[in-house]
Amino acid sequence: MTAPGRRRVSSSVQIIPAIDISAGRLARSAGATDPVTEAAAAVSAGAEWVHVVDMDRAFGRGRPGDDAIRRIAATVRVQLGGGLTQPGDVAEALGWGVARVVLGAGALEDAAALEALVSRHGAARIVVALDVRDGRVVGRPLGGVAPAVDFDIADARQRAGAAGITTVVYRDLARDGTLAGADWDAVATLAGDGVDVVVAGGIASLDEIRRARARGVHGVIVGRALLEGRFTLEEALACSR
Repeated sequence: MTAPGRRRVSSSVQIIPAIDISAGRLARSAGATDPVTEAAAAVSAGAEWVHVVDMDRAFGRGRPGDDAIRRIAATVRVQLGGGLTQPGDVAEALGWGVARVVLGAGALEDAAALEALVSRHGAARIVVALDVRDGRVVGRPLGGVAPAVDFDIADARQRAGAAGITTVVYRDLARDGTLAGADWDAVATLAGDGVDVVVAGGIASLDEIRRARARGVHGVIVGRALLEGRFTLEEALACSR
């Protein structure tokens, strides 16, 4: 375990391409529309993980993407997010072969329920997303019941560690999809004490991947930069090592 206050030093950073699924198809893409084909292309390029978001489930539009998610999970390690608010949702997704699920930060509100999930499925398979807006971590409680909750970043990190969470996904909502770059100062406050940080939102260049590697970040999720051709997945993977 990393000593308190010190960053984990890593020789590489995981590159995790994002695959957003809507209506069973690849979202926000003018080209390929099949998410299974997109995942296969990522594997061919050398990716070991993909970050899949079920946008329909996340926005309460049903679950037309279930079959695609199952098929992707049969070929590559999947980190799945989007509307996983019930313990049964988590168990079902893991039963499909999904490697780890991403819960919203609201899961930190119910420490007992979160600890029970970690105990049942293992810390390696349960991730918490720390979505930040105006310097606060926001989310809906486990179970999807209103109202939404918010935490100080340090408080959210402490709660995650206390529940046995070993991986968090940090996303600045104001930067997500903007190619504005990650908030590395905020990321630095999360590292250490055995907590692996995956950065999502705003990654725009290979320089940022180099910065993530230098800072001991566990992984980065790349989406729009790949779609817009800022760099290729092969270039990102080469830069990560």
